[in-house]
Amino acid sequence: MNIELTGKTAVVSGSTAGIGFAIASGLTATGATVVVNGRTQAAVDKATAAISITHPASSLRGFAGDLGTAAGCDALFAAVPQADILVNNLGIFAMQDFFETPDDEWTRFFDVNVLSGVRLSRRYLPGMAERQWGRVVFISSESALNIPPEMIHYGFTKTANLSVARGLAKRMAGTGVTVNAVLPGPTMSDGVKGMLAGMAGQNGTSIDEAGVAFVKAKRPSSIIQRPATVDEVANMVVYVCSTQASATTGAALRVDGGVVDTIA
Repeated sequence: MNIELTGKTAVVSGSTAGIGFAIASGLTATGATVVVNGRTQAAVDKATAAISITHPASSLRGFAGDLGTAAGCDALFAAVPQADILVNNLGIFAMQDFFETPDDEWTRFFDVNVLSGVRLSRRYLPGMAERQWGRVVFISSESALNIPPEMIHYGFTKTANLSVARGLAKRMAGTGVTVNAVLPGPTMSDGVKGMLAGMAGQNGTSIDEAGVAFVKAKRPSSIIQRPATVDEVANMVVYVCSTQASATTGAALRVDGGVVDTIA
């Protein structure tokens, strides 16, 4: 399958590292002009330089700003007023017991993980509908369905992503715009590698070995019995953004390694 998106502009929030970076790189390979976002100019410059090395003919734009705030989303739209593809990837996670998670932490997770995608979709979807073509993808998580007891506030936001994506897909019916959610499972992103580094150091193992041990201990229903790579997740997202995925909308597409134990 040859995915060709030359002439399309893609905005990927939170794309200087991890899954977001892999998505930005994957979309660049299709010929799309990709807007790379991070909170600092240094992070954006580093990411765009790295993508340019892999894809010398890439068309990249950078935007430094905190999209977890309304002001940051407004500033992005002012700088990039039109997009054909929007990947709402920005997200944070942290383990914290329910009884020790204060209100302001729930609010922070909701602002970053949910409202960033709501605000950007509200900005970009009208233009997509007017042009009768567009792709919006929310990066959710298997934790949306398999709520982790050690970070309920995180799982809650990822379930919200599914609700917004499904509702928006129906809202955009007949416009040529698709809206979907992609649900990664445990994935070797930079954040997860950082979390696993401590485990690896304590046990005298590699980070990859610690990743396998984590999946087997914390996500024993995993069928692949290992974390996914960021590229494996990005491959699904790039497909959903393609012209070939025109009949896929309102879907919750799992790249979870089979963690969620269901046939649906």
